[in-house]
Amino acid sequence: MAGRRSGSAVVALVVLLAALVGCGGRSAADSATADVQRLLDRRAAAVLDRDERTYERTGTGVDFARLRAVPLAAWSYRVTELRRTGDTATADAELRYRVAGYDRAPVTAGRTLRLSRDADGRWSVDADRPAGKTAQQLWDQGAVQTVRGARGLVLGVGQSGRSLRDFADLADRAVPAVSQAWGTDWSRRVVVLVPKSLEGMAGLLGSPASSYRGIAAVTTGETGAPARAPADRIIVNPDAFALLGGLGEQVVVTHETTHVATRAHTSAATPLWLSEGYADWVGYRATGRVPSEAAPELSRAVSQGQLPEALPEDKDFGFTGDASRLARAYESGWTACRLIADRWGESRLGEFYRAVGEHRKRAGAVAEAMREVLGTTPEAFTEEWREYLRAQLG
Repeated sequence: MAGRRSGSAVVALVVLLAALVGCGGRSAADSATADVQRLLDRRAAAVLDRDERTYERTGTGVDFARLRAVPLAAWSYRVTELRRTGDTATADAELRYRVAGYDRAPVTAGRTLRLSRDADGRWSVDADRPAGKTAQQLWDQGAVQTVRGARGLVLGVGQSGRSLRDFADLADRAVPAVSQAWGTDWSRRVVVLVPKSLEGMAGLLGSPASSYRGIAAVTTGETGAPARAPADRIIVNPDAFALLGGLGEQVVVTHETTHVATRAHTSAATPLWLSEGYADWVGYRATGRVPSEAAPELSRAVSQGQLPEALPEDKDFGFTGDASRLARAYESGWTACRLIADRWGESRLGEFYRAVGEHRKRAGAVAEAMREVLGTTPEAFTEEWREYLRAQLG
């Protein structure tokens, strides 16, 4: 009897321990995840502190020299998944960082890290790369150079200091030009990224290079983001930008800066003819260019009797390789915004833009804003725009 009770007690104790481990104990996977998270916390602190020695003790991955020039206000990792095989592991992590003086909230980037564990049980990073199908960060492409302007921060890879200074000057002229047209209810600061090539630009956008061939610059950022969203990045295609003259360079940077200024008022309801047309209108506003000079493709079409029947649709702004069609779409948007500024006034144009963006959905947004702000209808406006094209370009 006593022997059976003793054996039963042992079995019960084993069952109890198993239950306790199952309910409240940490598994080996949980322990490894926690260890890797602590490693990445140390790594992040070293990046912020510019502590190269501590950074190198956490492993390899991104060369510390590539990060040194980036002015950071925040840098952190959050492990979202860890796949472990013995003494090696792959971690999916969310990198969050802020550029000091420019980002109001963290920028988020997916990263995949390969790790290994030594004989003493310490984990270290062997590789740190963009997660699958996500965009690169500039430091993934090489050592970053930084040039500060009065209103712009330019970060470049593989560029001369003189070239980056020129971009800073363009940004410093663009910011006040945009504020004069749009107003001052935006950060009035821009970050410009200048990679080494078109392929570098595409890597920063997570898209094929063919999508941006011939496009001088684009602006990142989700439409309709809240006012406290991270700052947009103006990303330059140095191959196409090099083909522009001085005026063209300024128009492009002012255009992209306009997107930064208007983003909080741009939503899914905003058609591309308005968002792109308004950015072009601001870009050309102080240049003195007349429609036949600023809209050569559309001018050619109108002179040949090919007057557009309607304002361009969003699909007309796709980078499909048809440069003439794309140019006509941009020029159509620009002339429509120019008509509003000429006919109703510049302040009313800005009011119309904001009114459209206040809607959550596209349906009815333009019609309602035209009725309330301009006192017209889309149908009447389209006819007036077509007459405007005949008068300006015919």
